[in-house]
Amino acid sequence: MAAYSLLSTIFHPSPTFSSTFSRSPNRKHALSCISKSLFNHRHSCSPSSSSSSSSPFIFSRLHHSSKKHNQNETFDFLRTLPFLKKPLDSLLLLCTSLALSLSLFIIDVDSALAFVVTSPRKLQTDELATVRLFQENTPSVVYITNLAVRQDAFTLDVLEVPQGSGSGFVWDKEGHIVTNYHVIRGASDLRVTLADQSTYDAKVVGFDQDKDVAVLRVDAPKDKLRPIPIGISADLLVGQKVFAIGNPFGLDHTLTTGVISGLRREISSAATGRPIQDVIQTDAAINPGNSGGPLLDSSGTLIGVNTAIYSPSGASSGVGFSIPVDTVGGIVDQLVRFGKVTRPILGIKFAPDQSVEQLGVSGVLVLDAPPNGPAGKAGLLPTKRDAYGRLILGDIITSVNGKKVVNGSDLYRILDQCKVGDKITVEVLRGDHKEKIPVILEPKPDES
Repeated sequence: MAAYSLLSTIFHPSPTFSSTFSRSPNRKHALSCISKSLFNHRHSCSPSSSSSSSSPFIFSRLHHSSKKHNQNETFDFLRTLPFLKKPLDSLLLLCTSLALSLSLFIIDVDSALAFVVTSPRKLQTDELATVRLFQENTPSVVYITNLAVRQDAFTLDVLEVPQGSGSGFVWDKEGHIVTNYHVIRGASDLRVTLADQSTYDAKVVGFDQDKDVAVLRVDAPKDKLRPIPIGISADLLVGQKVFAIGNPFGLDHTLTTGVISGLRREISSAATGRPIQDVIQTDAAINPGNSGGPLLDSSGTLIGVNTAIYSPSGASSGVGFSIPVDTVGGIVDQLVRFGKVTRPILGIKFAPDQSVEQLGVSGVLVLDAPPNGPAGKAGLLPTKRDAYGRLILGDIITSVNGKKVVNGSDLYRILDQCKVGDKITVEVLRGDHKEKIPVILEPKPDES
């Protein structure tokens, strides 16, 4: 038991012992300190110990044995100690003495460095959540290259030249990729680069020019496809955190953060000019290469598709727009199933809003209503000229299903809430009186 107590003293030393050891100027003096500590420990553990006059004897024998490394002399000396009567205690003390001697004479370590501890990098809770969100969702984001065919003017060789790029994300395990329509517009070939840098040729499944949404498909192994978690956008709040992941300027995956700056915004489609309603406005930096990438909430679920920025210079100015996932989900479902979006149309061409304002009325002026279209079949009158060349105004649509129509955006907004085959009531201003005309909506014939 005395040896066990001695081991505890050595490996769990008292403050006096630790400070003495740390202040030792050299290894010999450190050994002397340990020897004295061993002697003092012998006196404290052995009740039959002699007076302190034997201390020089024990110290000199310990120092002499360690200096000459004489194993027989060491054993003889240890057997003379009165508190080492049991063989196990003697063996433990011998092992401890040898270990300390080797550590002092072989390993040359500064005692001050033994107490230096390098603290690991510490991140805040919100930082850890952001890092985890980026790491978990990056495999779902892809890089899309738009290739166009060009013919060399001198050699007449046909070349594929990159004309644009953007981002996208994996929708399902079948290889469907969702992006913006303006990212793939005018492309002869498309290539998709996954997170592991593997590249695949992509085919266009379908697109919706009015909402700036397109769906591609790649023949990639399912183990490489990681669909992004789909959320909802109906319950979003202004001020909540959002995260945008993309490949701006052809760089590797990047992350920008911000908040929702506004809801239910309205922007125009870059392809058709048709308004896109309920758009999310965010101050997260959306650079040109971020188009088509996902907008995520703090839980890492998809709430929108980054589509545009408001900036005269073309750089991110803190006003970005994303198409809400509730709108995108319905469009993608139709494109995957049918390859097209069956959106209802009224079948008219109408005048610019500024022209109607100059007439002093509010509404949508019908310029043309083809006879084979829904409005033409219902009897809406277009604008035309009489035999003398005088302009005869057509019908001016003032409301649809009781909802007031002031401009073309109002008309599009109402039609987006309808379905193909719905029967609507169109109220028009014809001359100096109003009429209500029933119209059956039909799908757009050239929708693809």
